[in-house]
Amino acid sequence: MAYGTPPSPGQIETFYTDVRRGRPPSAEQLADLTRRYEAIGGTSPLSRHTAEQVSGIQQQLELRSPGRYLCFLGNKHSDPHIESAVDALAAEGVHGLVGIVLAPHYSRGSIGEYVSRVRERATEANMPASFVESWHDHEVLIELLAERVAGALSSLGQIGSDALDNGKLLLLVTAHSLPLRVVSDGDPYADQLRRTGELVASASGLARWDIGWQSAGRTPEPWLGPDILERLRGLPDEGVEAVVVCPAGFTSDHLEILYDLDIEASRVAAEVSVAFARTGSLNADPRICAALADLVIDRAEEL
Repeated sequence: MAYGTPPSPGQIETFYTDVRRGRPPSAEQLADLTRRYEAIGGTSPLSRHTAEQVSGIQQQLELRSPGRYLCFLGNKHSDPHIESAVDALAAEGVHGLVGIVLAPHYSRGSIGEYVSRVRERATEANMPASFVESWHDHEVLIELLAERVAGALSSLGQIGSDALDNGKLLLLVTAHSLPLRVVSDGDPYADQLRRTGELVASASGLARWDIGWQSAGRTPEPWLGPDILERLRGLPDEGVEAVVVCPAGFTSDHLEILYDLDIEASRVAAEVSVAFARTGSLNADPRICAALADLVIDRAEEL
C-alpha cells in the first residue's frame, strides 16, 4: 500500500479533497498545491516508483515461492484505492492476504488507517489478513540509508569533509509530520523514527545527528516539530556548516522530497549559508524489495 498521488494536473483537486476527508480545498489551497506540483514538472513520479516497487516485490516473491503470491497495489488517496485492491485479490481467489505499507514507521493515524481499511474489506470478503506494520529498524533499510548518507556526504566535497572533521556536520533525519493528537498516548511513530536515526547515524559513523519533521498540514492544530525549515534556519547558531538530510520516513521520490526538500529546504539552507545535501531515495532498489518480500513471507506463515 502507498499514499497515492494525482495522476495528472487535472486530478489534483480530487486528490486533495480525498486527503482532506471529502472537504474540497479552498481556491488558495488548491493553487498552492498546484504550484508545488508545477515546480517539479506538473506531477509526482510517485506512481511510477510505487509500481516499480510492487513489481520488484512480486519478482522477489516469485523467486522464493513460484506461483504462490500475487502483489496488488492499494493507494490511500488515489486509484487504485485500498478497497479496490482487496476486491481484486478476492476476485483472483486468494485464500489469505498480507498487507504492507511502503513506509517504515508505524502510527495509528497513518499505517493504522491503512490496516483498518484492509481489515474491514478483507473481513467482508471472508479473507484472513495479516500485516507488516513497521520495518523501521530492518537491517537492510539501515544499510541502504547509511549507504545513501555516504553518497550525500561525498557530494558535498571538501566542504563536507572539512565540516565532518571539525564536528560541524549534522545528519538530519526526517519524516512526514503528524498532528500531535494522532501520536499521543503512546503512539510509537516518533520513537521509531528516532530509532531509525540512531541506527543510521551509527552505521554511518556520524556522532552528530538529529530529527526534523516536514510537510506538516496547514491546519490550526499543533503538529510534530521541530519543522525542518525552522531547524535549518537555526543551524548557524549551533555551529553547523553542512547538513545531510535523510528523509528516512519516505521510500520514493515524490512531492515531499522533490519540492519540500530539494527546492524549499535547500533554499533555506543556502539563505543561512549551510551546505546542503539530500540522501537518494530507496525507490525500487532490488535489495529493499527483497527485504520486504521476506517480511511478507514471514507474515504469510501466520495465515
